[in-house]
Amino acid sequence: MNICLFKPEELGVPLDLRDERAKHILTVLHKGEGDCFAAGIIGGESGTARIERIEAQQMTAPNGKSYRGGSMTFSFVPEGDGKPLYPLIMLIGFPRPIQLKRLLRDMAGLGVCSVYLCGTELGEKSYLKSTLCSEEACHAMLLEGTVQAAGTHVPRVKICPDVPEALSEVRQEARDFQAVMKYAMDNVRPEESLASRLGRERSVLLGPGCGAVSAIGSERGWTDRERDLLVQDGFSLLSMGKRVLRTETAATVSASLILAAMGKL
Repeated sequence: MNICLFKPEELGVPLDLRDERAKHILTVLHKGEGDCFAAGIIGGESGTARIERIEAQQMTAPNGKSYRGGSMTFSFVPEGDGKPLYPLIMLIGFPRPIQLKRLLRDMAGLGVCSVYLCGTELGEKSYLKSTLCSEEACHAMLLEGTVQAAGTHVPRVKICPDVPEALSEVRQEARDFQAVMKYAMDNVRPEESLASRLGRERSVLLGPGCGAVSAIGSERGWTDRERDLLVQDGFSLLSMGKRVLRTETAATVSASLILAAMGKL
């Protein structure tokens, strides 16, 4: 936890010592009254918080177990914009639930602005029925990655049942960009490598107001129908070498390469 994030309404309110943030501040950072720690507002400014007072006491739960109760009062001074997100949208075929937390944490860590998770024709349909398949659960995973990256702005997340709906949603958001470059990772019908295309389009990607979209298939990739839909929507089918990568690995690699070409890394 490289920054402690709070909702706006939590500022000025004593923090329960049972809260995970309080536990981290006291037991991991070893902070006490008068000490400061990195803090920020979710979706807003970052800055420094100062512990004004700690009121702690040993308490006993109904089951007889003893625990530390009480509260921590702190003040917050904003100091910056909290690392704005980068203009990169990720469209990702829904992965295995066990991979989802790692994938979303890495996307938030890299600072992409949005993640669209969608069902695909070759993807396992049961994944979309997982308890993790909710925008609320995904937001929590993205928040964890944001905290790890010491940021405050959390990527937007949207779950779509299929590729056509995901493309429609992405199209709406991409209208905010002055120019948009669209790349779909595919090792069946690639036009060329992602690295080669980024090298040729670097000047465009570095231009003002330019955004990008990277589409990653589920673990079995895209069907021909989905490839055709992507191409019709303006995506270029590109490869990242001859090796078949896991969905989460492909997402992280493609996002890293694109952000580097945009001058963000």
